[in-house]
Amino acid sequence: MAIAPPPPLAAEPEPRAILGARVRALRDAMGLSLRDLADRCGVSAPMLSQVERGETSPTLAVAGRIATGLELRLSQLLRLDEDGAVTVVRGADRRHGGAHGHRWEVLTPPLPGLRAELSRHALAPAASTGGPGDPPRHEPGSRETATVEAGRVVLLCDGERHPLNAGDTVTFDADLPHRFENPGPDPARLLAVVCAGLRRS
Repeated sequence: MAIAPPPPLAAEPEPRAILGARVRALRDAMGLSLRDLADRCGVSAPMLSQVERGETSPTLAVAGRIATGLELRLSQLLRLDEDGAVTVVRGADRRHGGAHGHRWEVLTPPLPGLRAELSRHALAPAASTGGPGDPPRHEPGSRETATVEAGRVVLLCDGERHPLNAGDTVTFDADLPHRFENPGPDPARLLAVVCAGLRRS
């Protein structure tokens, strides 16, 4: 009985195809068109299109200009600062802080070029976010989605109040003035994801 030969191994994608897909993903995450990125970095839109499709490998000078347009260092665009495709943040290694009844911890790693951040917040009764010791206000164009895990909170965003109960999820423009308050007698806890450059037009 003849034994069928094993299937051929899938070919590894070429480095220029990997770089092109990364440029496209980063551009999309920032909500930029090819023309927008071309204006920001000084590289023509046709050249950017060729890079994104993996049809050409940019010189280091061109790659550096593309990185600048994407608000990255060249090493970040080329992922020279990263150790691998998988990064694990152990519970004991989370970044954390807070004061005055608000405790926060960041669950995502501080990787260069990371466009989303996941954090958990605990609010004591009558406490709120946005006080001393909290992270800085988010960059322009950011969007935030938060899910209340326990208790009740009120989101104050751009002067409006939005009561939220356990299990509720809210999405809003995170570059607007905002904070979460705990109006109830019990502690509250919420998860928040902030994505940069995704604000609706």
